[in-house]
Amino acid sequence: MNMKGLLSGFFTSLMMAIPSLALAQETTGSGTPVASANWGYIGAALAVGCSTIGAGIAVAMVGSAAMGAVSERPEILGRALIFLGLAEGIAIYGLIVAIMILGKI
Repeated sequence: MNMKGLLSGFFTSLMMAIPSLALAQETTGSGTPVASANWGYIGAALAVGCSTIGAGIAVAMVGSAAMGAVSERPEILGRALIFLGLAEGIAIYGLIVAIMILGKI
């Protein structure tokens, strides 16, 4: 997976979307300008996306280390699973932040 290409494609598409976000003058049903609402949606997507990528990297590292440790000492399986759960919690935190952002729009 080419992370540099993925990030450059993401930022290129974000830069292409900025002019259309800045020109919108309509309002949503709650009176929030559409441009502000669009930035809120982008912020919520970034919160979920980045936290999910971070959680995936953390689970990969912790999971491989846990499997190596459990293969040597099977009695530490419970502790290894707790560390895996903590790594997965990062994605849940991003989801909670996104829900809070979307609640303000």
